[in-house]
Amino acid sequence: MLKVLSLLKGYRIPMGIAWFFMLTELAVELIAPLLMAKIIDEGILQGDLSVVLIWGGIMVGMALIAFLSGIINSFFAAHVGQSFGYDVRKKLYEKVQSFSFSNFNRFPTSSLITRMTNDVTQIQNTVFMSLRIMLRAPLIVIGGAIMALVVNLKLAIIFLITIPLIIGFLLWVMKKAGILFRIVQEKLDSVNNVMRENLMAMRLIKAFLRWNHEVSRFTKANQNLMDQTISSLRLIESTQPILLLIMNLGVLGILWFGNVEVAAGGAEVGEVVAIINYATKITTAISMFSFIIMAFSRAKASSLRIAEVFDTEIDLEDTEQMDVTNKVHYGKVEFRAVSFQYPGTGTEVLRNISFTVNPGESVAILGATGSGKTSLFQLIPRLYDVTQGRILIDDQEIQSIKLDFLRKEIGYVPQEALLFTGSVKENIAWGKEDATMDEIIEAAKHAQIHDTILKLPKQYETRIGQKGVNLSGGQKQRISIARALVRKPKILLLDDSTSALDLKTEARLLEALRQYSCTTFIITQKISTAMEADKILLLEDGELLIEGSHQTLLKQSPLYQKIYQSQFGEESLTNAQAIH
Repeated sequence: MLKVLSLLKGYRIPMGIAWFFMLTELAVELIAPLLMAKIIDEGILQGDLSVVLIWGGIMVGMALIAFLSGIINSFFAAHVGQSFGYDVRKKLYEKVQSFSFSNFNRFPTSSLITRMTNDVTQIQNTVFMSLRIMLRAPLIVIGGAIMALVVNLKLAIIFLITIPLIIGFLLWVMKKAGILFRIVQEKLDSVNNVMRENLMAMRLIKAFLRWNHEVSRFTKANQNLMDQTISSLRLIESTQPILLLIMNLGVLGILWFGNVEVAAGGAEVGEVVAIINYATKITTAISMFSFIIMAFSRAKASSLRIAEVFDTEIDLEDTEQMDVTNKVHYGKVEFRAVSFQYPGTGTEVLRNISFTVNPGESVAILGATGSGKTSLFQLIPRLYDVTQGRILIDDQEIQSIKLDFLRKEIGYVPQEALLFTGSVKENIAWGKEDATMDEIIEAAKHAQIHDTILKLPKQYETRIGQKGVNLSGGQKQRISIARALVRKPKILLLDDSTSALDLKTEARLLEALRQYSCTTFIITQKISTAMEADKILLLEDGELLIEGSHQTLLKQSPLYQKIYQSQFGEESLTNAQAIH
């Protein structure tokens, strides 16, 4: 929790101002019973109206000071709370942006969203309330007890018995509540995860008539959240009656003992009224403790969850020893005995992969589902590090090139076309922030999407819905390809990115790619696409079975022959083998 709250260091001055005016407001509240005692003992009981008017006027003036202090305190408390929340969200987002893929495996997306929204809000609100009213309650309890002792030590001795009992009980409740509210936040993660999955897959849910099933899933997660929240709140709410019982017994004790002292001449009536007034203020403050405990317990649970993200070690980042002169100049890619397994798993998805691709060559990667094609792709921009072996880019160890320098020269089109809310132009320019309109149009033309864009209502300014919901699969793929091409990469990675294109459009796209002097890797299931590549890599179960041209594989690889036959027929295979 201290690590998260350390971000408050930059707000020492406004926090100090907020506390000053809160203490001013508190001082007025604690002095008022003393003035009331003076009015009773020296004014009302003595029949002196001037004393009543003088001290009454002073009380009114102090009330105005307290009113203005409360307004100023609220202003600075709100400023610190909102600014602190902004800083935590910003730092949290920057930390998440620096995560490697293996770091993301530790935190589900729904959990990260909850931490950046609900958890930050919990802490932000607690900071605001701490500066505004939360500290007033314990200070009123302590200050009220001290002032009561000053007024009459004998009458106030009851406070020395009840307050330590209350403090011990509150500390126990706060510790217990912190554990319970941490579980509440985890249950909230589960609810957000179900909602996220449902919203993303709504079309599929409707197509398969799985509405009732998904409602049942959400209801179960929602019920778990409600049950855990109720359990936590029951503990908090049970504290208030117990606290009030202890304090009311104390008040009764003061009244009884005060009556005895007044009769014996050991106390003035005004002193008894003042102490009762302090006891009432303390009782009112204690009634707020259930709210304070709940807020601090939730804030503690949320801060621990946020600290988990802050404390996560990034396992893939630049080192100070890197040579900043190492850059990607040509696009030569070499794998030397590369093996790879995903973090936290015991199975290698790639084993002893070796090949070399020269600058400007095109490589098609074929293989069944699960053969390791996408895993191989993710190693080239260093989204993961290899488990064994070496990858060299332009004869340089890939780990010796700064991540920014490496990824800036790579155009990556993932298997699922991902577009962002915004215009078509903004989505293409997303690949190069300073891209000119001419560069955007050129990339769109080469991606075979320019003519389609011109038919849209506002052409390049047409707004794209979330994840490109208002575009077809082929249109989204081509815009994604244009986004990669606009940066004129040295290495282009197309992860099955032409699957939604017809053969004619795909042929034009592949022809256009020849104009780019980049090394191109294409994951594909189409032999027609692989035939156009300079080299083909055939993977099976994480191993490289064979590499070579279409003609070489057609002669030497039974698996490649089987794939060819499945797509073109046995007669075409026989004819192709006869020709080559």
